[in-house]
Amino acid sequence: MEPRELEQVARQIRLRDVQAVYEAGAGHIGGEMSATDILTALFFRVLNIFPENPKNPERDRFVLSKGHVALALYVTLAKRGFFPEEEIATFLKPLSRLNGHPNCNKVPGVETNTGPLGHGLPVAVGMAKAAKLSGAAYRTFVLTGDGEMQEGSNWEAIMAAAQYGLDNLTLIIDHNRFQQGAALKDTNDIAPLRPKLEAFGWDVTEINGNAMAEVVPALEKRTARPHCIVAHTNKGHGISFMQDSGDWHHKVPNKDQYEIAVKELSEAL
Repeated sequence: MEPRELEQVARQIRLRDVQAVYEAGAGHIGGEMSATDILTALFFRVLNIFPENPKNPERDRFVLSKGHVALALYVTLAKRGFFPEEEIATFLKPLSRLNGHPNCNKVPGVETNTGPLGHGLPVAVGMAKAAKLSGAAYRTFVLTGDGEMQEGSNWEAIMAAAQYGLDNLTLIIDHNRFQQGAALKDTNDIAPLRPKLEAFGWDVTEINGNAMAEVVPALEKRTARPHCIVAHTNKGHGISFMQDSGDWHHKVPNKDQYEIAVKELSEAL
């Protein structure tokens, strides 16, 4: 798909995500909106994947380290054909496999269980190293939150990736500047991220993570070292009253707000 087509798919995913959060009465809607463009570009253009055979050994690996935005991943996977789109209606319901955090034993297309922050990147480093050891051609991508980058385990993984020369690994940081309860700058401000990653021996690309024309080439870029994409995004992107507000990290729109969100997202289609 070309960037303009991907933009349309991303809006459709946002619309279904908002509906599912509203109906379930729970979800991490702000971070889901900021990450949707990245997920769309990965699953509809960049990743070498096989929805009809999710465990194909030649598949690229994707790890959603910020596992609390699982719903955005579920909607993307369903739209890509990993499971029926109708199943999104079961999100968070009893006995549903679509839980608040992704489960690789239940949901096709999920590579590893995530939720505890700071775990996804270390796992992804292991996947990328395994490819090097076995001579496999697959690439590994991992998406973290910027607040999550406060976890020390991530920096140990970053050092290891540089040490092992994992040029088959891409880290995407969803830099929306907010985490649960506060802005990043008011907690443990690790920005700017680029010089820190470069100091650890990584190639770094900075982009507008909500501009598909920048997202696609960054994800497709090949480097001689581990690659980090610092994606500057907006919390609640696409919905006017949610944007750039920490209040929408884990909040559900009321009826009036839901109708406004649907209207704004639908007008963009």
